Amino acid sequence: MGDKIKINSEHIKELENEAIYVMREVAAQFENPVLLFSGGKDSIVLVHLARKAFWPARIPFRLLHIDTGHNFEETLKFRDELARELDVELLVHYVQDSIDKGRVVEEKGVNASRNKLQTVTLLDAIEEIKADVAIGGGRRDEEKARAKERFFSHRDEFGQWDPKNQRPELWNIFNGRKLMGEHFRVFPISNWTELDVWQYIRYENIKLPGLYYTHKRQVFKRDGLWLAWAPFMELKPTEEVITTDVRCRTIGDITCTGVTLSKADNLEDIIAEIAATRSAERGSRHDDKRSEAAMEERKREGYF
Repeated sequence: MGDKIKINSEHIKELENEAIYVMREVAAQFENPVLLFSGGKDSIVLVHLARKAFWPARIPFRLLHIDTGHNFEETLKFRDELARELDVELLVHYVQDSIDKGRVVEEKGVNASRNKLQTVTLLDAIEEIKADVAIGGGRRDEEKARAKERFFSHRDEFGQWDPKNQRPELWNIFNGRKLMGEHFRVFPISNWTELDVWQYIRYENIKLPGLYYTHKRQVFKRDGLWLAWAPFMELKPTEEVITTDVRCRTIGDITCTGVTLSKADNLEDIIAEIAATRSAERGSRHDDKRSEAAMEERKREGYF
């Protein structure tokens, strides 16, 4: 690779302006907003956009991370360092606490994951801190269920989403009216693609965790996907852990985060790799393989 990638700065600025407009609408319409922060590239871009939207004032959103207990150490370190750098309040709620309280039941077996359990922890956190809106980094190009969602996504008193009952957003007029106990999810980068995100990261020189660049990691193959391995993960008798060069396209709970065999160790090479790929970004997420409608089912229940 190595050739200079030409970025359409006008297109990138249009996307940035749209996202900043949405964030300012959130600040204007809601009283207690939080920004859902996973330590992944999309939520890092959201924090960067929020910083630009309200500069020179501080970001008017607290950061909320739902920690499964099975996160990459690199992600947690980056999360804490960024919160300190920006001097923003970081709220961390733990899936382990939900397990200990009997709110959710830990999965068992080789395909066990805490990813789905995050929904209960998230809804409990929103209720506890009385957040009336949670800003997320979901994008319509990621998955067909997310393609159905509007910028302002209404959630009922149970935190559930009804894809057939969404409010129109003509001329970018957003309706944040809600009843007691209800809240909104807002997705400022809905119209961005994975390639847009990477080009913006390069254009703005945004720092990311090293997981996104090629590095040596222990991995194994399952159902056609390469997965990162951790000591708490149970392997099938036919599965073998190897060490090789990989990078992450999307980051979540270790148990469901697929990795890509790659030599891309810089933004130029990553952008060229993404531009040439024919596989979907979330095609590397093992949790999306559980059923044909896995994502929509979880979103209806209150997932990110």
